[in-house]
Amino acid sequence: MPAPTHHAISYIELGVTDLPATRAFYEQAFGWRFHDYGPAYSGIAAPDGEGEIGGLNPGAAPSADGPRSRRREDATSRAEGWRRRLPLMPAFVFVVICTQIPFLLTIWYSLRSRNLLRPEGETFVGLRNYLDLAVDSTFRTAALNSILITLGCVLVSLLLGLGLALLLDREFVGRGFIRTLLITPFLIMPVAGAMLWSISMFDPTYGLVNWLIGTVGVSPVDWTSQFPMLSIIIALVWQWTPFMMLLLLAGLQSQTGDVLEAAQMDGAGTWTTFVHITLPHLRFYLELSVLLGAIYVVNTFDQIYLMTAGGPGTASANLPFYIYQRAFLGFDIGQSAAMGVVTVIATIIIATFALRLIFTSINSKEQS
Repeated sequence: MPAPTHHAISYIELGVTDLPATRAFYEQAFGWRFHDYGPAYSGIAAPDGEGEIGGLNPGAAPSADGPRSRRREDATSRAEGWRRRLPLMPAFVFVVICTQIPFLLTIWYSLRSRNLLRPEGETFVGLRNYLDLAVDSTFRTAALNSILITLGCVLVSLLLGLGLALLLDREFVGRGFIRTLLITPFLIMPVAGAMLWSISMFDPTYGLVNWLIGTVGVSPVDWTSQFPMLSIIIALVWQWTPFMMLLLLAGLQSQTGDVLEAAQMDGAGTWTTFVHITLPHLRFYLELSVLLGAIYVVNTFDQIYLMTAGGPGTASANLPFYIYQRAFLGFDIGQSAAMGVVTVIATIIIATFALRLIFTSINSKEQS
């Protein structure tokens, strides 16, 4: 029985610069035998002829100066990396100061009982503010209103924006002027837009909407009192439809005409071409529009404050407006801070999920 070998090298690979010359040297000097795998590799045969104990690899050739050269290259690459990152450091510090530090302070306030009317009674209460949110029916109503306003505004704006983008993707006289008019609502300040809809459009006495429905015999309606959520969604749709239109129009104009011409030559109709070619091409732009629109609309405050003031009661209050009420009207900083933390965490989770969908869409598009 052969004695077992200990601490033996099972396989070693040598980097070489000249594979034929290196093979010839080892064959003549040591009697090594090789298994030829072409110009890119040669295996070193085991002494007993079974298997291999190593190989010669021209692709792993050592550098001229050995490890010292590699250390210099690593140091150079690290220095180059810092030179590229250093100009971004002021922006990074600014973002941390303006976003992360206030958020950490908000978390700190959410763990304390802090009321501006009783500053001497501030105490550490742990998670009590968060537990109170679980039984706060007004908070649940505000959260539901935030979801309804966001979904209603984003979906309707997306459909209207898609229709307008398809219209503007065609050649017709005055297209540039029409596009400018359609973009205008997005350029108006939210406060001005909210006042426009509250006074000029929805006013029960002087509003344009009541005047129009009055021409067909319908009685005037106090829109912001009887239909507060609908009034807010209409004002938001009017403001955000141009944003959706611009994003989708960019997607339509990035589509190559060759594909559309090929579809027409194959006999595909307008609807078939739209469903099977244009709509899949717009998937990334649709997802991006929904993500950006939802992030902005969920933070709506101006329209609610100026049009309905969250009323009647809290029927149209969303999370930002309800947090404002608790902080600056109820002076309950601890409770409002807990609401803010919950809202931020929920927004981050939803945005992360949406970003993963967008990145998946991008990767699948690149692979195809």
